Amino acid sequence: MSSEGVKEDCLGWAARDPSGFLSPYKFSRRTMGSDDVSIRITHCGVCYADVAWTRNEHGTSKYPLVPGHEIVGIVKDIGSSVQRFKVGDHIGVGTYVNSCRECESCNDRQENNCEKGSVYTFDGIDADGTVTKGGYSSYIVVHERYCFRIPENYPLALAAPLLCAGITVYAPMMRHKMNQPGKALGVIGLGGLGHMAVKFGKAFGLKVTVFSTSISKKEEALSLLGADHFVISSDQEQMKAMAKSLNFIIDTASGDHPFDPYMSLLKTGGVLALVGFPGEVKFSPASLNIGMKTVSGSITGGTKDIQEMLDFCAAQKVYPKIELIPIDYANEALERLIKRDVKYRFVIDIENSLK
Repeated sequence: MSSEGVKEDCLGWAARDPSGFLSPYKFSRRTMGSDDVSIRITHCGVCYADVAWTRNEHGTSKYPLVPGHEIVGIVKDIGSSVQRFKVGDHIGVGTYVNSCRECESCNDRQENNCEKGSVYTFDGIDADGTVTKGGYSSYIVVHERYCFRIPENYPLALAAPLLCAGITVYAPMMRHKMNQPGKALGVIGLGGLGHMAVKFGKAFGLKVTVFSTSISKKEEALSLLGADHFVISSDQEQMKAMAKSLNFIIDTASGDHPFDPYMSLLKTGGVLALVGFPGEVKFSPASLNIGMKTVSGSITGGTKDIQEMLDFCAAQKVYPKIELIPIDYANEALERLIKRDVKYRFVIDIENSLK
C-alpha cells in the first residue's frame, strides 16, 4: 500500500533493529473500515513478547517494530457497521487483531487457535497487507470482533495486563474446571502470569500453593497475593510433603525445570496446564499414566473467554499488581523484565507520557 498522501498521525515507540532499542516513531494507521473501531490508547502492558519480538528472538521480526499487545483505551471513532461500541466507551485489545472467521476454531470463538493463524497485534500481516503495529502508540484501529468492553468501574491501567497475562492463565483454568471451590491449585513461578493464577485461584475459592526456587518470594506470595502455602521447589523434603495433594497445577515457568517432581504432586485425575515456554518438556510415562494424569498446553484465549474474564475481574474485584511507568522508561523496563525485576507487570501510561 502506498503511503503517499497518507497522514503519519500516529505517534509510537519502535525498535529499528535487533538491538531492540525503542525510540519515538511516527507512522500511519490503516484506513478505518465499516467494522472497525479507532481507539485512543491510554495504557499498554509490557509483556515478555515485547522483548522477544523487538530483539528478533524468533528470527521473523519486521522493522520498524512497535510492540505492545495489552492495550486499553477509549473509543474515539467507530465504523458504520459497529454494533457493540460507541464513542467514549472503555475498550481493550489483546494479542491478536484478526483471524479467518471461517474455521472451526473461529466459529467456536477460539480465534487464538485460528487454523489459518490469527493476526498478531504487532508484527503480523493485516488484511490490507500492512504490518501490524502494537500498543506503544497513541491510537490503534481494530475490527470490533477483536475488541473488548472494559467495565466502567474497572481502572484502565489495571485492565491492561489481563489482556495477555490474565487470559493466558484464566483460559486453561476455566477449560479444566479449576473454578471449583475447595480444590487445591499449585502455581509454578510468580511473575506476571503466576501472580494472576494465584489471584484467580483465590477468587475461585481454591487452596493455592506457590512453588518457587526463590525464598525471597515467600512473603509476597503469602501476604501480598494471599496464597495459602509456599514451597521451595528445590527442597526435596518440602516437595515430598506435598505428594498427591493437588488437583491442578498451572506452570508459568519458562526456565528449564524438571516435570516428574511436579507430576507426583497431582492427585488421581489431576491436571498440569503448561502456559510457559521452557526449552523442553520431559517426564516419565509413568508420571502421566499412573493416576490418570493430564498435561495440557494453552496460549492466550478466544474472544468469548476474554470478555468473560474481564467481566469476572470487575465483579470479583480481581486486580493485577502493576508498576506504572512513562513511555520513556520502556527500554529500562524491558531490561528489568529480562531480569524478572518487576512486581508484577509494567504498564505504560501512554496518555500522560506519549507526547
